[in-house]
Amino acid sequence: MNAINSGIGRSQGYTSNHMTFISEPVSGADLVVGSGFTAESFRAKDIGEVMDPLVMVDHYVMTEPTFGTHPHAGMSAVSLLFEDSDGFFHNRDSLGNDFDLQAGDLYWLRAGSGAVHDESPRPNARIHGLQVFVNVPQTKRFESPDSLLVRSEDMPVINGADYRVKIALGESNGVRGAASPSTGLTILDGTIQSGGHFAHCSNAKRGIWIQSVKGSLDIVVGTTMRHLVSGQAVAIKTDGMTEISIRNTSDEPGHFALFDGAQIGETYIQEGPFVMGSRKQIAEIKAAYEAGQLGNIPGNY
Repeated sequence: MNAINSGIGRSQGYTSNHMTFISEPVSGADLVVGSGFTAESFRAKDIGEVMDPLVMVDHYVMTEPTFGTHPHAGMSAVSLLFEDSDGFFHNRDSLGNDFDLQAGDLYWLRAGSGAVHDESPRPNARIHGLQVFVNVPQTKRFESPDSLLVRSEDMPVINGADYRVKIALGESNGVRGAASPSTGLTILDGTIQSGGHFAHCSNAKRGIWIQSVKGSLDIVVGTTMRHLVSGQAVAIKTDGMTEISIRNTSDEPGHFALFDGAQIGETYIQEGPFVMGSRKQIAEIKAAYEAGQLGNIPGNY
């Protein structure tokens, strides 16, 4: 079990700039599961409260079924497929959903009081994307499960002379996409050409996660700059209106993902696919799953 204290404060290695905090770059841990899943894995249990409201981010490639049917509760599981994914990603859950995700799509599963989930590549597929666990306040941890599917073609795109940014969820630069069914979150999937830059403005009390999917990027907040290489990420905490500039100073296009959500600031415990407010709640949800109370996927026995 991993208890995460999400109280906001100055952590070692962090710097302040006009009451905004930006972390040093962090690298994900290599994660290999079976013969068809590899990832760069970021966990709040390792990085700390600065990831709030995110609990986990896996930047992964999956080429064959890996995890099988599994439960979730007390959080949201979000799948964002990048546009270079090849083939279909079969998604089923106990809410009755049964469909294929395609390149560029997003699926948000608000697990709430409990849901069962299964996702796997179709034969000959190569799925490239992010798997993200998003926390919720304790008062919303046991809401009824819900879900949202956003197709790539339905995501607004912000086009500039040297960037292209998809709004998978939320809002940026006055352009609004779909709203999440749970924790309010903006998710951007962007490409910046060599020498270009993109700016995103955030409100107060937000937690921002910016990840370099590919390429070298400079993240600038006020007079503070962090340099990211492929596979690294930076976290930002805002105490006021903040402009975040993402600059590509390399010779190749850069690909980034940005998450911007309200800080929750509560202590929680994560154990595998469960995120709860106490060890007692973890034990109770595990017992409920073992008793078959989190639902089932039609056709599974």
